[in-house]
Amino acid sequence: MKRIGLIGGMSWESTATYYRLINEAVRESCGGLVSADLVMHSLDFSQVVALQKADRWDEAGALLGAAGARLANAGADCVLICTNTMHLVADTVAKMSGVTLIDIIDETAAALKADGRSKPLLLATRYTMEHGFYTDRMRQNGIEVFVPELEDRVAVHDIIFSELCCGEVKATSRQTYLDIIEKARGLGVDSIILGCTEISLLIDPNSLSLPGYDSTEIHAKAAVRFALEGGTLHKAA
Repeated sequence: MKRIGLIGGMSWESTATYYRLINEAVRESCGGLVSADLVMHSLDFSQVVALQKADRWDEAGALLGAAGARLANAGADCVLICTNTMHLVADTVAKMSGVTLIDIIDETAAALKADGRSKPLLLATRYTMEHGFYTDRMRQNGIEVFVPELEDRVAVHDIIFSELCCGEVKATSRQTYLDIIEKARGLGVDSIILGCTEISLLIDPNSLSLPGYDSTEIHAKAAVRFALEGGTLHKAA
């Protein structure tokens, strides 16, 4: 089994989900008491958020890249950034760590393409919805991403940071997300990307009016495939 490296803490709520999903998938594949060989560097999320708000992405990249390098020094064969937003600095992290970076955007695109989906609605932080890194990377994979209108983007973003990252799950916020999805369905989107690793705490991707894709689960399963299949990066089937 290859060793998985997790750059976590952004937020720790979703990092805990990564740990559970990875170990559940390893146990399902291997049986018995087998669990994942992994190492984690959990960052102080308040420092990361401060850099995001100040638009200091180079410094954020250096911070995460240093974490990736420490994971590599601890024997990690691959690195996962356990958040969608910070894939904005994925190239820096990959370069500084020197090991395979399993990209959450590429893996989510592969899952969509495998199901014949090409027009998803993206629910995520405003950084992910509005900076070009996510939509551009998806477009390279043949996926045309739609995002909510500005007022709805603000609502989605605020719920993530003020509630989900603090462990709060509110029925009113769930309904807000479902209403946004219904608006998008009327505009012709064919699927929903839960493009923030906390959103699955609020809504079940399997209970939506359109096919839902939980980026956290997709990313975690990609890491397990890498770990159990000799360090080869296989796309989702």
